[in-house]
Amino acid sequence: MPFDINIISVKDIIDILLVAFLLYKTYKLMKSSGSINVFIGILVFIVIWVIVSQVLQMRLLGSIFDKLVSVGVIALIVLFQDELRHFLLTLGSRHRTSSFLRFLKGNRKENTQKEDIMPIVMACLNMSKGKVGALIVIEKEFPLDDIVRTGDLIDANINQRLIENIFFKNSPLHDGAMVISNKRIKAAGCILPVSHNLNIPKELGLRHRAALGVSQETDAMAIIVSEETGGISIAYKGEFYLKLNAEELERMLTNTDETSAS
Repeated sequence: MPFDINIISVKDIIDILLVAFLLYKTYKLMKSSGSINVFIGILVFIVIWVIVSQVLQMRLLGSIFDKLVSVGVIALIVLFQDELRHFLLTLGSRHRTSSFLRFLKGNRKENTQKEDIMPIVMACLNMSKGKVGALIVIEKEFPLDDIVRTGDLIDANINQRLIENIFFKNSPLHDGAMVISNKRIKAAGCILPVSHNLNIPKELGLRHRAALGVSQETDAMAIIVSEETGGISIAYKGEFYLKLNAEELERMLTNTDETSAS
């Protein structure tokens, strides 16, 4: 029987594209959280379930799979509650609204960003030369209020000397993370979620794991200055950008929308 392409409507094409998009987003979420094997296992189970129930039409085995699927949905919600919470918070954040407003008004954010990030860049360069460890988290659209509450509130203007003094080795706040939000240093000594990704290079320490963790759970950008090597790195959208020089650091801080494509 020849295949009739006319039976595929526009609605079917949209349906297929939406399913593919959801699978792709789920794959990226699982990959960033180190649960990619679980995701592959779920896909294999779904394929077997479809073959048994729809293609082979095995009623007894199909009914057993149906029961497992109904129970498995609850199990998946419990197992991936952090990922689901992150997805829903991202969906309900102000990201879409602010992006739409910036599109209507024109993107004027880059010029102001360059002025704001230069104290951060200079502080990171100085700390890199002195091998002073630092972890700076820059809030984007996703609110970091929960992380700010784990540290000491500062609420000060972004200042190069202040940043360097906070991460000075004898400072009581140097071990935690600094959070910068709305062009101000909100807090220091903050505790970040640690990534359990098994693909992180072994030479990277706890600061790098914490930076990657916050970049996986939020859209924040985390800057790391290594205490051992003095190297400057960035964790953004679940990926590391290692051994950055001054120009690369400045470019990434001012063009975060292009970073994920690089």
